[in-house]
Amino acid sequence: MSLLGFLDRVADVATFDKVIEPARRAVRGALPPPVKDLLHGTWIGHPLHPILVQVPVGSWVSAGLLDAIPRLRPAATFLIGAGVAAAVPAAASGAADWSEQGPGVRRLGALHAVANTVALGLYAGSLAARRKDRGGLGRVLSYSGLAIAGGSAAIGGHMSYAQSSGASHAATAARALSSEWLDLGPLDDFPEGRPARRTGTGGAADVPLAVVRRGTKVDVFVGACAHLSGPLQEGTVEEVRGSQCLVCPWHGSAFDLDSGEPRRGPAANPQEKLEVRMEAGHVMARVHSRNR
Repeated sequence: MSLLGFLDRVADVATFDKVIEPARRAVRGALPPPVKDLLHGTWIGHPLHPILVQVPVGSWVSAGLLDAIPRLRPAATFLIGAGVAAAVPAAASGAADWSEQGPGVRRLGALHAVANTVALGLYAGSLAARRKDRGGLGRVLSYSGLAIAGGSAAIGGHMSYAQSSGASHAATAARALSSEWLDLGPLDDFPEGRPARRTGTGGAADVPLAVVRRGTKVDVFVGACAHLSGPLQEGTVEEVRGSQCLVCPWHGSAFDLDSGEPRRGPAANPQEKLEVRMEAGHVMARVHSRNR
């Protein structure tokens, strides 16, 4: 087993769901849709959480270095305070993302959140001790918080890289497609205004595609939703925030038909869209050059 392989075992413990599910429902119910999209990072086309966590992590690591030099300890105290303040929006964005993930990610995410809460409490205690001129205790608490925050960061990394939390599942599927033009069939075979399923040739397996016809215009997307691989070919076409969008049937993520950009979360990454041309009345599609 790898060094962090035990985390996969934690992710398989279904008994945690008895505690996790009520918390998940509470988070989802507490956040209005515009706030959710803000916290997901839909507006920037990238998850917001990994951006926000740079501030508390960077502040606390820097404080740990400054605390080792007596004359720089006042600056360390300032950085600890900055990290504590920045941890609040970082936690909010993480909670929003966590509430829309699969069971395994939610289980590890709960452990990640508990560890971060403990670290935050230790840093808050460090600030209180420093205000009372108990610098030795303050440093013990802050270094303890740094150790726990570092362990929590390792859990977050496992969620991101081993469990693909926040990664674009559509981009992975797009890389499996052949770079050749694909004949998806006659234009007249596609229904108007609703997605149809077609298949693209891949390396080891075929890749589902979602095709939407609007008159003579055709949009072709990788069928796996960027969020959690939901089947976009089974979704709907709706107007979302002034744009015609392809809406995922699993979590309601909405992607602009013209650009693939997310107009509504929980997806933050754009949906992979194929190049399209017409040839003798047939719809031809090819994966974009950036995925070849």
